[in-house]
Amino acid sequence: MAEEGSSLGRYTLLRLLLLVPTFLGVSLISFIIMKITPGDPVVTVLGSSATGPTVAALRAQLGLDQPVYTQYVLYLWRILHGNLGNSIAQQVSVVNLIAQSLPNTLLLISAAMVFAIAIGLPVGILAGLRRNTVVDHSARVGSIFAASLPDYWVGIILIVVFAYYLRLFPVGGNSGPTSIVLPALALGIGLSGILIRLMRSSMLEELRQNYVRTARSKGLGEGSIVLRHVLRNAILPVITVMGLQLGYLLAGDFFVEYVFAWPGLGRLVVSAIFLQDYPVVQGFLLIAASFYVGINLVVDLLYTVIDPRIKLGLGR
Repeated sequence: MAEEGSSLGRYTLLRLLLLVPTFLGVSLISFIIMKITPGDPVVTVLGSSATGPTVAALRAQLGLDQPVYTQYVLYLWRILHGNLGNSIAQQVSVVNLIAQSLPNTLLLISAAMVFAIAIGLPVGILAGLRRNTVVDHSARVGSIFAASLPDYWVGIILIVVFAYYLRLFPVGGNSGPTSIVLPALALGIGLSGILIRLMRSSMLEELRQNYVRTARSKGLGEGSIVLRHVLRNAILPVITVMGLQLGYLLAGDFFVEYVFAWPGLGRLVVSAIFLQDYPVVQGFLLIAASFYVGINLVVDLLYTVIDPRIKLGLGR
């Protein structure tokens, strides 16, 4: 037991150390992308009518008059001290802007994931147990249709039907608990389609295994076999995809937040891109990378909890 705890600790420490090159790579890529993007953020903020001295003063204040390599080194130095810089457009700390928007985004993607799990897992399990029936065919067609729809298009349709015509939910914003329903549905419908297909395939794969035939030969009930054995093994690949999709939802909910005027990170970053507000975009990329790596680490650790036979890969 102590050896397993030590292995888990060493594995976690190794994964945390791997964050260093990940952060360096993300920071360098984001810095290069921002630099090669056409346009001048200072002129964008001040306007084309701004005088030369005013532009030069703001550029010097932001450190944009320094050589590119110096700007990158200073950027890394600020990151090490927990300083992501100030927004060029709003002249507010990027950390404060992200801290204000991040809770709303996490709330939205959590609601979307709950919806996707509530629909995707039961339907996928039922389709796997009722192979080649009407239920199975309907689930497969519905899952393909759901996974193929663009999130922003689904959002627009939901607004037209449920907000404009039926007036059941607000059109946008975050004015109360009901405001999250439509954007969460817009994000969760596509994910539920993915989970349905994956859960169905995983169930079919496990139902073919020898341990299922052995359990049936011993007289165990079908419900007991599915709940105690098949489902526990079939859920493993689904957990992996759910972890990856959480990272995707954080980085891919831009358009949904923009369509619904949801005050989250997506809307903040879209506005920053239009204004060429480099520090905000760079700060978001670092946060998104941290979230993605952290989710994958949690998923790997959950594997050992769900199936104790799985050992974490560590060199000895």
